[in-house]
Amino acid sequence: MAIGNIYAIAAIAVIGGGLFGFDISSMSAIISTNSYKCYFNQGIAQINDNGEMECGGPTTNTQGGITAAMAGGSWLGALCSGYLSDMFGRKYSIMVGSVIWCIGCILVCASQNIAMLIVGRIINGISVGICSAQVPVYISEIAPPTKRGRLVGLQQWAITWGIMIMFYISYGCSFIKGTASFRIPWGLQMIPAILLFLGMMILPESPRWLARKDRWEECHAVLTLVHGNGNPDSSFVQREFEEIKSMCEFERQNADVSFMELIKPDMINRTHVGVFTQIWSQLTGMNILMYYITYLFAMAGLKGNNLLVSSSIQYVINVFMTIPALLWLDRWGRRPTLIVGAILMMTWMYTIAGLMATHGHAAPPGGLNGTPAESWEITGPPSKAVIACTYLFVASYAITWGPTSWVYPPELFPLRVRGKANALCTSFNWAFNFALGWFVPPAFENIKWQVYIVFGVFCTAMCIHVFFMFPETTGKTLEEVEAMFTDPSGIPYVGTPAWKSKNDFSRGAVIEQVGYEDEKKTGGTVQHSETA
Repeated sequence: MAIGNIYAIAAIAVIGGGLFGFDISSMSAIISTNSYKCYFNQGIAQINDNGEMECGGPTTNTQGGITAAMAGGSWLGALCSGYLSDMFGRKYSIMVGSVIWCIGCILVCASQNIAMLIVGRIINGISVGICSAQVPVYISEIAPPTKRGRLVGLQQWAITWGIMIMFYISYGCSFIKGTASFRIPWGLQMIPAILLFLGMMILPESPRWLARKDRWEECHAVLTLVHGNGNPDSSFVQREFEEIKSMCEFERQNADVSFMELIKPDMINRTHVGVFTQIWSQLTGMNILMYYITYLFAMAGLKGNNLLVSSSIQYVINVFMTIPALLWLDRWGRRPTLIVGAILMMTWMYTIAGLMATHGHAAPPGGLNGTPAESWEITGPPSKAVIACTYLFVASYAITWGPTSWVYPPELFPLRVRGKANALCTSFNWAFNFALGWFVPPAFENIKWQVYIVFGVFCTAMCIHVFFMFPETTGKTLEEVEAMFTDPSGIPYVGTPAWKSKNDFSRGAVIEQVGYEDEKKTGGTVQHSETA
């Protein structure tokens, strides 16, 4: 028997986000450990005063490639996920992703050399690409408008939980001698994928995907389960079923579904907005802090356990600062959240750069601790200010761009292209994640503190871009969002400028409340209708 509670459905589906989180912190916690550095060593190896071997680890280019391998696989997985999702359904594409993740984890855990590690991370990435693209689509096609931000935003919260849990597992395993210190965490990454696969078995398929496949009885049954509390004669279920049916018929008569449709005149604007939402989320520099935070904190004078424990604080901040966005993102609106987030993040990036330039100095040749990426050194109170700004940056991202970057793109597109469109948008996320993951270690080595100037400029640019080009979608049904880009006859047009678009949360909440009052009066199950 399938689960019908919308919060339970979202809670299980977003475990797919946890896979990405597990991968981020397993790498960030492990790359600074001596067992990892010595096993995959390409640099300096020497005996310290305690008689222990100390190694430089992989070169900066190689470490960038190891880290970026997952994002490269995710780019491929995200692109393929559109076809997979449209062919087999949102539910089964996510289940396929969980199986692929387990295969990748086996290879990573058993890695005998750098090449095997990279191949395993690429396979892991394919899984993350599939899940990260299709979980938001799956949830957005089920959730009501005034809860859509909260439910899809749970994906980001799952990512933050995955990051924090895996970091502490990796930290605990760092006290183990030998290769088990990194093989155990990499092996444990399979657990959430197994839970995701089993959990998805008891979830319903997207009713809108079922409608696209002319599986109308199943579509009606899912609507009854999720929105009708088991009552197939509910007025809401009947109304939504007819609206989905009408929309599917209209789309079949007016459009062929392919990636090429995303660059047609009636799609190109929303495609550009969705793609840049994902691009800018990477160019904030957040995931770089997640991957390479130990480099920054080592440059700020932290060592050993202090380095790892201090690094872990940002993961705790990430988890808890995402909660306000989950509760109030639908009330705040997408535009203000993105703009305020960009302003805050640019402030912290410029401040870190200024502190390092003013109070820091170049590290000895070869970098601190024999790690070339740790190429700058800052001590005393200014180093504490750098660490504080890092925490503030993480908090600013977690409450703004973190959840919103996953919520916003699926809202922009109609049913017929939603799977492929979100796959395309997410693929750009992973393409830039790949590029930045590879770029940052050599960048730290070569341009040092100026790396933070680069990301500060990106945050400035995204603030301006969002203000002028990103329309507000909060509180609108997916059909109403469609009407923002086309007139009733289907002809594309430029409607209200983005900076004049309004947050309709209050209107949507009133409509839903009326529906609940009708339910009490009639004994039915009337809710706010959301069309495809």
